[in-house]
Amino acid sequence: MIKNYFKIAFRNLWRNKGFSAINIFGLALGIATCLVIVLYVQNELSYDRYNKKADRTVRVIFKGLFQGEKLNESNVMPPTAMTIKKDFPEVQEATRLRDQGFPNIQYQDKKLKEQHFAFVDSNFFQVFTLPFLEGNAKTALLEPNTLVISKTLAQKYFGSEDPIGKVLNFKDQKTNFKITGVIDDVPENSHFHFDLFASMSGFPESREPSWMTSGFFTYLVLQEGYGYKKLEAKFPKFVEKYIGPQLQQAMGVSYADFRKKGNDLGFYLQPLTAIHLHSDFAYDLAPAGDIQYVYIFGAVAVFMLLIACINFMNLSTASASRRAREVGIRKVLGSMKWELVRQFLFESILLTGFALMLAIGMVRLAMPLFNSLAGRNLKFQVAGHPWLIPGLVIFGLFTAVLAGSYPAFYLSSFKPVSVLKGRFNSGKKSVGLRSGLVVFQFFISISLIVGTTVVYKQLAYIQNKKLGYNKEQVLIVQDTWTLGKNQEAFKQQLLADPQVISISNSGYLPAGPSNNNNFFVYAGTNTAQMVKTIRYNIDYDYISTLGIELKTGRNFSRDFAADSSAVILNESAAKAMGWEKSPLGQTISSNDNKGVKSVFRVIGVVKDFHFKSLHERISPLVMVLSGENSGNLIVKTRTREIAGLLTSMKKAWNSYSMDLPFSYSFLDERYNNTYRAEQKIGLILAIFAGLTIFVACLGLFGLARFTAEQRSKEIGIRKVLGATVSGIVRLLSVDFMKLVLIAFVLATPLAWYVMNWWLQDFAYRIDLSWWVFGLAAVLAILVTMATISFQAIKAAVSDPVVSLRAE
Repeated sequence: MIKNYFKIAFRNLWRNKGFSAINIFGLALGIATCLVIVLYVQNELSYDRYNKKADRTVRVIFKGLFQGEKLNESNVMPPTAMTIKKDFPEVQEATRLRDQGFPNIQYQDKKLKEQHFAFVDSNFFQVFTLPFLEGNAKTALLEPNTLVISKTLAQKYFGSEDPIGKVLNFKDQKTNFKITGVIDDVPENSHFHFDLFASMSGFPESREPSWMTSGFFTYLVLQEGYGYKKLEAKFPKFVEKYIGPQLQQAMGVSYADFRKKGNDLGFYLQPLTAIHLHSDFAYDLAPAGDIQYVYIFGAVAVFMLLIACINFMNLSTASASRRAREVGIRKVLGSMKWELVRQFLFESILLTGFALMLAIGMVRLAMPLFNSLAGRNLKFQVAGHPWLIPGLVIFGLFTAVLAGSYPAFYLSSFKPVSVLKGRFNSGKKSVGLRSGLVVFQFFISISLIVGTTVVYKQLAYIQNKKLGYNKEQVLIVQDTWTLGKNQEAFKQQLLADPQVISISNSGYLPAGPSNNNNFFVYAGTNTAQMVKTIRYNIDYDYISTLGIELKTGRNFSRDFAADSSAVILNESAAKAMGWEKSPLGQTISSNDNKGVKSVFRVIGVVKDFHFKSLHERISPLVMVLSGENSGNLIVKTRTREIAGLLTSMKKAWNSYSMDLPFSYSFLDERYNNTYRAEQKIGLILAIFAGLTIFVACLGLFGLARFTAEQRSKEIGIRKVLGATVSGIVRLLSVDFMKLVLIAFVLATPLAWYVMNWWLQDFAYRIDLSWWVFGLAAVLAILVTMATISFQAIKAAVSDPVVSLRAE
């Protein structure tokens, strides 16, 4: 029986080579796209699940509302971890991590700027599953100035030597660290990536009792089966007990009165496995993913597979008349309906098998390109995905049954008397089903066209939006703090170059990684009107170098000694203070952690500029004059020959016999990197949308071909009676155009809702214009016309004698 099934299936596939090729290729492309998306989504959902205690590990985050300004921070205060563990017995472990950036390290004659470096508590490796290759996880970081490094870093520094006991000199910390352990590399699907972990006991700030400063990423391991929401519900009293007294000392107001004014502060818990996809913090340990994109790509995968299956169903039912007599003869010879159903389902499984093998080849070829676009290292191999083989088998059977079930039941239901007498009619139900499936295909296609257009427009808006500062031809020279007293001399040496316009010394940058701190201030002596702002420490040349526009007042000046206690506000800060009309000469005050008060006089207001992502509203900003060695020089240039300028800057740098290589970045690139994830996602979405539309067009092409063949006699008669080629093309096209227009009407509200939901993630966004939907309709019509025109013209110009000779 199986042999007979094979024989009939191969004969049928070979007899209808054109339809078979379209079916196999379309289905393979749909399956391949679906597999790639499944690998991507599975990778996104796998973050941090490698940890053995992942299901009961949570991160402590800090949220609040202060004078209408939202507080949303991924790190908390130094004493949080140990105090929570002491007060709540349901917490089994509490550990901290403090990011220390990219250190400058020397080992013997090697001087390198290394990967991420962090201080961690000694129990860190009991919370996170990072296997030790050398050393002891429990004791490696008990002593100060001890260090655990990754396998990659150990090979880089020591090769085949044993790294245990070796000493690395950290220039930034001015400290020697002894290596006491080597771990396997941190997995790629982790929310942090460090190569160096130093003992927290050697970091003085970790022992501070302050509840008014933050910076420590804090993790808790809860008891088995204990819901983290139960612990979270106990935090309000915890906050009042520990933060309340220091809040009153710093702000002169009790915690109860603070709450009565509509303010709120609180700790919350974030499951470890939710960090990657459900974080929206201004600063985190690594760029976060977005659950929205998981939903969007998951939907694209489902739609792509459905469209490929719809093509199969459409082409199979459309070509049913070719097999009508076969079914009739089989039934006359005694074949039962279920035998015919099995035959046609077997053909579907066979075709799906061919498509699946072709899809696997497509995935292997496409994976390097996808990894390059997505910035991932996904692998399509059984070793890393034990579910792959059984998953592919189940996936293939599911697809085969989904795609072949209706054609099988439809073909097996033909009445032998009718088909053998030549009175076979595919019927209105079949035509109606095919029309409905075509509408569904273009419903999805039009929705994807709208989505891709909106994403492209939003990204273009981000690229071209006026930011309030000039990011073009601005260089950031990094690590200039290492010059020490020579930094000013280096700055003057650069200013002597006619290609350099101005230079500012500040670590506060409006794009990319930057120094950042909260600054709580109040007008005059009115502590009740405390305002949360961001504080920027800048020099005399910061505003002019970045081209920030003054709205009123003046810049800091060397001619005014009192400017050391002056501030410049942005428009949002002036508005928050209630000084929109007369801010100049006003005073603002701030209390430090110990309640010591500092008073500043307002000398100027700059126009609001975007110093955060466009996902966030511009917040109040206070700029304070500072002469500190910040670590960066911001260089405004006037040259297009940037290579020559960089060469001269590097030469000037090397003249100071620096241990570190000359390093720099461009401000516009730092800005673009902020939105790199959206750009990659937008490009990938456009590719998947294009593939989905292409697969839909493959089915439409096959359907148009079949329609032209079915109506060949009608076309012949019309031509004999004087019909023109254009008239016949219009005749064959108009039915498909109606289906596209119906799909457009149905797709418009869904596309509007979904894209409006996506745009809500941006504080600054485009409007959904009507022409976006009009463009989608026009593109859908053009694509449809281009798809069916070949078959329509071919049918229109054919010789009517050929189609009518049997009449």
